[in-house]
Amino acid sequence: MDQSDTKEFDLSYLNITKTGRREEKESNIQHPLLVEEGNIEYKLKLVDPTQYRFEHLATQMKWRLQEGRGEAVYQIGVEDNGMVVGLAEEDMKASLTTLHRLAEKVGADITILRHREVDSDTEDARRIAEVLIRKVPDDQQFLDLRVAVLGNVDSGKSTLLGVLTQGELDNGRGKARLNLFRHLHEIQTGRTSSISFEILGFNSKGEVVNYSDSRTAEDICENASKMITFIDLAGHHKYLKTTIFGLTSYCPDFAMLVVSANTGIAGTTREHLGLAMALKVPIFIVVSKVDLCTRATVERTVRQMERVLKQPGCNKVPMVVSNADDAVTAAQQFAQSPNITPIFTLSSVSGDNLDLLKVFFNIIPPLSNSKEQEELMQQLTEFQVDEIYTVPEVGTVVGGTLYSGICREGDRLVVGPTDRGQFHKLTVGSIQRNRSACRVLRAGQAATLALGSFDRTLLRKGMVMVSPDMNPTICWRFEAEIVLLFHAKTFHKGFQVTVHIGNVRQTAVVEAVHGKEELRTGEKAVVRFRFMRNPEYLKVGAKVLFRHSVTKGIGHVTKLQPIAQYQPSHSSDEEA
Repeated sequence: MDQSDTKEFDLSYLNITKTGRREEKESNIQHPLLVEEGNIEYKLKLVDPTQYRFEHLATQMKWRLQEGRGEAVYQIGVEDNGMVVGLAEEDMKASLTTLHRLAEKVGADITILRHREVDSDTEDARRIAEVLIRKVPDDQQFLDLRVAVLGNVDSGKSTLLGVLTQGELDNGRGKARLNLFRHLHEIQTGRTSSISFEILGFNSKGEVVNYSDSRTAEDICENASKMITFIDLAGHHKYLKTTIFGLTSYCPDFAMLVVSANTGIAGTTREHLGLAMALKVPIFIVVSKVDLCTRATVERTVRQMERVLKQPGCNKVPMVVSNADDAVTAAQQFAQSPNITPIFTLSSVSGDNLDLLKVFFNIIPPLSNSKEQEELMQQLTEFQVDEIYTVPEVGTVVGGTLYSGICREGDRLVVGPTDRGQFHKLTVGSIQRNRSACRVLRAGQAATLALGSFDRTLLRKGMVMVSPDMNPTICWRFEAEIVLLFHAKTFHKGFQVTVHIGNVRQTAVVEAVHGKEELRTGEKAVVRFRFMRNPEYLKVGAKVLFRHSVTKGIGHVTKLQPIAQYQPSHSSDEEA
């Protein structure tokens, strides 16, 4: 690593094990065939089951699909305790036939992921089969996963997304990324400066559904049973605040760190890796532009990445994906253990290994299970406002994520807080997810909500739209337990930083450092902050990330100093 990299981003930024991040030693990571959890089901064989057993198996499949929020992986030829036995060819065929019948009964589709040979003492070859069962739950349109795309400027993030979502390879001069840019200066410079969203759909059989067949976004949503929403974030250091906002506000399930094979770990690569780890977002690596380099250069970049991932601050287990079998294993292990970090090497120009990444996206399950989802949906409605638009003939539109509860067209909510801690009444008009109409929004889903004639000037990023029955905690001051990751000098009372908490991004001043006069790099303390511009809606336990120039720190909210209870505003022009 060259000196400039060290200067721009100190390695101490990655030493974040003190923050309480869940740790697992490499020796604890088990083979996917040895641990059954969530949506994975073991079956030794399914040959000619009785009617009673068939009904029992169908009920079991429904339960597994519910656990995996619409997806389940069946491993045939494996005993209930996880011991790999394998089946002869005839038994395997009969078992797969039964599995097809079961899937048909519950209304699901099946895709055979792979067959694997098993060492046995007998002369007959024995195999196990891994099968993906997919059925979109009755109460939703498709399964949805959000992937934040990180990496240094010019590492090929937008080009890779263009190739994945448009279905056509790049020409080597940035043609694939043009459809992703939102501003003229992005097209002129080729650099992303804003947050954009792209979608990649898979049908129930695992086939890619994208724009290449002249499909619109509505068509993709209609034909896809699983949707990957990519959040394309800026790579340049001057847009770091936008990148942090995307990571904290949009609640991505995973992060994809793109590293250029010819430049290696340069610029903001380490910083983005540190951010994802600080926010506990599971991360995997894509080494792009392998068509520009020799094999030795690509291997050197991969080794460089492996060294960084194995450092004590990261404590990750790198896993290089070189074939389809690796991609299946990587998807399963990545979901089971936060320490496994798959590494893909690919080219957006030649298309090398692009299919392996698609296999990975097709199989990877959602992190939260159905029980957690159900609990969130039963809470009061809370929608975080991340974007605000004015759309001709529609009026004011807000984009963001539904943190809890359920939101329907026509719901009456309140939005705030204003500069004086007030909330305004409004009515939700139409709802759109991934650019197609949606009647019901559920906890964890991102969408845009039309608010009709509601005055846009009353809105700002960082606000929340909540149920009128909720008594949101609004505060100017809050306390947080923090770890100072890097600071050039000392951190003390009166210091001003930019604070990121969920969708809140605002300048705050340090009012007190409890028990200490000042903090130095690597030290912990409880600090009281005060917002400079307006009060915000916060929750105890929320992750805090703050920065100022080279100063960076993370922590969590421990105490709030709420202002007087909010009063909904009643002025007529604020009704939608």
